[in-house]
Amino acid sequence: MEIILFGIVLTPLVSALVLGLTYLMGFKNLRNFFYIVGVLAPLISFLLTLISLSSFLDQLAPLHVNGYTWLHVGNFYIKMGLLADALSLYMALFVSFVGTLIHIYAGGYMWEDEGFGKFFAYFNLFMASMLLLVLANSPIVMFIGWEGVGICSYLLISYYYQKIQNTNAGNKAFLANRVGDAGFIIGLATLFVSLDIDSFTYEAISNNIANLDPGLLAFIGFMLFVGAIGKSAQIPLYVWLPDAMAGPTPVSALIHAATMVTAGVFMVARFDFLYRLIPHVGVFIATVGAFSALYAALIASRQYDIKKILAYSTMSQLGYMFMAAGVGAYDAGLFHVLTHAFFKALLFLGAGAVIVALGHEQNILRMGGLANRLKYVHASMLIATLAISGIFPFAGFFSKDMILATLFAKEHYVLWTIGVVVAGMTSFYMFRLYFMVFWAPTEEKNLHELGKNMQWPLIVLALGSVVVGWIGLPHAMGGSGFLSKWFGLEGVHLSYASEWTLMGVNTFVAIIGIVLAYYRFSQNEFLRTPFYWRVVSHAFYADLIVQKGVIQPLQRLSAYIGNRVDIHGIDKGIMQMCWALVYAGKRAQALQNGNLRNYAMLMLAGVGLFCLYMLEAL
Repeated sequence: MEIILFGIVLTPLVSALVLGLTYLMGFKNLRNFFYIVGVLAPLISFLLTLISLSSFLDQLAPLHVNGYTWLHVGNFYIKMGLLADALSLYMALFVSFVGTLIHIYAGGYMWEDEGFGKFFAYFNLFMASMLLLVLANSPIVMFIGWEGVGICSYLLISYYYQKIQNTNAGNKAFLANRVGDAGFIIGLATLFVSLDIDSFTYEAISNNIANLDPGLLAFIGFMLFVGAIGKSAQIPLYVWLPDAMAGPTPVSALIHAATMVTAGVFMVARFDFLYRLIPHVGVFIATVGAFSALYAALIASRQYDIKKILAYSTMSQLGYMFMAAGVGAYDAGLFHVLTHAFFKALLFLGAGAVIVALGHEQNILRMGGLANRLKYVHASMLIATLAISGIFPFAGFFSKDMILATLFAKEHYVLWTIGVVVAGMTSFYMFRLYFMVFWAPTEEKNLHELGKNMQWPLIVLALGSVVVGWIGLPHAMGGSGFLSKWFGLEGVHLSYASEWTLMGVNTFVAIIGIVLAYYRFSQNEFLRTPFYWRVVSHAFYADLIVQKGVIQPLQRLSAYIGNRVDIHGIDKGIMQMCWALVYAGKRAQALQNGNLRNYAMLMLAGVGLFCLYMLEAL
C-alpha cells in the first residue's frame, strides 16, 4: 500500500520531470511522446486510487503510510506520509478521473502549440500537487501541495506569456493567493505552537485540539478559512478567478473542475474536527459562501466572454459548497464538489470546442447558429447546462437539492433563501449563454475541424453529468443516505412532504430562470445596457476599486518611502555618519604624517603628562 499510495502522487510528478527535461534538452517536436506520457500519468494515478479504494473497503479503516522522516527536532518529527480515508480517496478518485479526461482533451486543443511538451509538464505537475494535497496525512505535507497548485496555476495562467495581459493575470492569481496563504500560514503556525504534540498529523491534532481555548480555536479556524477564500475565490479574494481565463481552456477546466478551486472546500472538510468546536465560525463561512454565490451569479448574468461566465459560475457554485461545509453538512458540500467537477469540466471543454471551431472567438454576441453544426458539442453543453441549473434527472439537481434541503432542515432560512434565489439566477445566466451560443441568428462561418480526442472526453463527461448525481438520491426518492454514511455523518431527515416540496421549489425557480433567459433572448434584450447593468457587467468595478483604493495608494506610499524616507532619511543619515567618520579620520591623519620630530615631540609630551600625573598622585 505504501508503494501504491505514493505511486498516486509520484506518477504525475515523475512524468512532469521527464517531460520537462525532455523539452529542455531540445526534443520539442516529440508530440506523440509528450501526449502519451502526459495522459498515462493521471490515468495510472486513477487506477492506483481504485486499488487503494478496494483495500480501504476491505479494511474499513483509514490507511496510513509513511515514506521517510522529513523533519526531526528533539521529540518532534514530521513524516512524509499519506492518508487514504473516506475523504481523501473520494477526492483523489474524481480528481484523477476528470483530470485524465481533461488531459486527453488538451492533447487535441494544444497540438499545434510550440510549447506542447512544456504544457504537459506543467499539467502533470498540477495533478501531482493536487493529489498530494488531498492525500497528505498532515497539514504540513498538505501545504506542499497547497503551494504546488498555486505555482502551477501561475505557470499555466500566464502560459501565453508573450502578451502582457496574460502575465498580469498570472501575477494577479499568484499574489491574491499569497494574501490568502498568509492567513493560512498564520493559522497553521498558531495551531502548531499551541499543541504540545510530537507529531503534527491530522489524527494527533484531532485528539488534542479540544484542550485549546475556544477563542484561540476561533482565531485558528478563521485564519485557515482565509487561505480557503484565496484558493476557492470567495469574497474578497475572488478577483484573480476571471482573469485566470487568460490561460488555455484546458487549464481553466482543470483549475475549475478538478484541482485548485476545490482545495479550499476540501481543507474545511479535512479540518471538520476543528470547525465542529467553533460552529459560529462555521456560520461565518456559510455566510461568506452565500454572498459569494449571489454576487458571482449577478455578475455572470451580464458577462459576454464565454469563459468568464463560466468562471463566475464556478465562484457561485463554490459558494454553495461553503454554505454546506459551514453548517457542518460536509456530505452535501463534497457531493456538489463531485457533480460540479463533471458538469463544469464539460462546460469548459465544450466552450473550448466552440472557441476552437470559431477561430478562438470568445464573445457570445459573435456566436450563434451552432446547434446543428456542432451537434455533439451542442448536446454535451445542453446536458451540462441542465446539470448546473439543477434540472432533474441531471447531477446538479441532486447535489444542489441536498445542500438546500440541509440548510432548510438546520433552520438556516436566510441562507436557504439566498441559495434558492441563486439557483434561479444560475439557470438564467447559463441558458442565456446556451441560447446565445447555439441558437442566436448569425452569419454562417467556416468552422475549424475538431479532433476525436476533443470529442470523446465530452461524451464521457456528459454521461457523468447525468448519472453521478444518483449516488446522492434523496430519501423521498428511495435514497439510503449513502454519502452521509460514507463520510461518517448523521445526515438530515425531513418528511417526505417537505423533501418533495423543497425539490419542487428548486425546480420551479430553475424553470423560471430558463423561461426568463429565453424571453430576453427572443426579445434581443441582451444588447440593452442601462447604467445598473453596466455596473454589473464590469463586476461592480471591483478591479478599479482595488486598483484605485489599494494598489495605487500602496504604490504612492512605496514611492514616498523609497524617494523620501529611504533616500533622504535613511540613506542621508548613514552617509552623514560616514562623512563625519571620514572627517574625523582626516583630522586624525595629522597624527600619522611620517614626521619623526613630531612623533618624538608627542612621545615626550606623553611622558611629561604621565610624570606630572604621578607627581600629583604622590
